[in-house]
Amino acid sequence: MSELERAATAIRSGELVVYPTETVYGLGADALDPAAVERVFEAKGRDRSKPVSMAVPSVPAALEYVRASTREREFMATFLPGPVTVLCRHRDAVPDELTAGRDRVGVRIPDHPLALRLCERAATPITATSANVSGRGSVQRLEELESTVREAAAVILDDGETPGTESTVVDVSSGTIHRRGARADEIERWLETH
Repeated sequence: MSELERAATAIRSGELVVYPTETVYGLGADALDPAAVERVFEAKGRDRSKPVSMAVPSVPAALEYVRASTREREFMATFLPGPVTVLCRHRDAVPDELTAGRDRVGVRIPDHPLALRLCERAATPITATSANVSGRGSVQRLEELESTVREAAAVILDDGETPGTESTVVDVSSGTIHRRGARADEIERWLETH
């Protein structure tokens, strides 16, 4: 069994996986499984009031879990896959544990072949949060992984060093950029003209 298959199987079994993206290393678990999401919060020492985004392999896959307006779909078609997290109204399948009880969930379609293959093989949305302890720096190289995260992960997918700029988090419905990261200026221009 390949490392990728082992990682996908681990996610389907409710376990955690460290995986590379086009930004930083992420900590993946089945985003629809409240117990698996809880393990992500535990490994990161993350405040439960802070929602976690989810990664999917494509826009059609995202639309199975979110209700996106025409403008949000246009935005997704323009910027995804890419280092962008889009906040959309989620459907009932998305658990409150992931969204911290909010009506929106962050959607990521990573522009990274290994991350996309993991999303496809896992056959479920996976958590898209950096593989670091909350409050510490994001992980670009696996040697930077904290022992608590390393020990919590069933599988660690190594793809060398990642580029490191965090994704831009955007609420298209209100035209708000919640976190400026990669492509933020371009996103701002799009929001002003669409």
